[in-house]
Amino acid sequence: MFYEPDARDRALLPHDPFKALVAPRPIGWVSTRDAAGRVNLAPYSFFNAVADRPPMLLFSSAGMKDSASFAIETGEFVWNLPTFALREAMNASSAPLPRGTSEFEHAGLTLADSRHVAAPRVAEAPVAMECRVTQVLELRDVEGTDIDRHVIIGQVVGVHLDERFVLPDGRVDTAALQPIARCGYLDEYAVTDELFALRRPTGG
Repeated sequence: MFYEPDARDRALLPHDPFKALVAPRPIGWVSTRDAAGRVNLAPYSFFNAVADRPPMLLFSSAGMKDSASFAIETGEFVWNLPTFALREAMNASSAPLPRGTSEFEHAGLTLADSRHVAAPRVAEAPVAMECRVTQVLELRDVEGTDIDRHVIIGQVVGVHLDERFVLPDGRVDTAALQPIARCGYLDEYAVTDELFALRRPTGG
């Protein structure tokens, strides 16, 4: 099968498979605070780590939503790890609430202070990374047309890690954290609760 994204056979593929094919995708559970002190929390489907030295994360916003505008305005955001235990709260934080309504309160979550940024973190999340914005990219298509997608890249300046998930050898027990990820259509997710080892080749 081959198809062009805007010309697929809709009888065969009535739903765009793009998000089902690029999966699993880590979830960018982003908390921000604007210059006036208003707080926002939202999950982003397009999110990932993009560098390790220094560590950097990015999330992409379809339209200039509060998380993106607050992060751009203040130059800060926090990524909170959504886990299987927090799946319902993460989902609740995606609700289209009236402007000014707290996603933290709506989802039954606790605000916790960060160390180096003004944006709060989710106290219940076992991992949170404080970030300072380094770049903002406005995406364009192949014809150079602005597509109203805003990519915010942040450098990690502080990490909150629940020590219960640190193994005796100093490695993090990712399977025990049970991070969740997006896996396709609107209601499809996956959880990482098991790992397998695959050693890199050492040479020819």
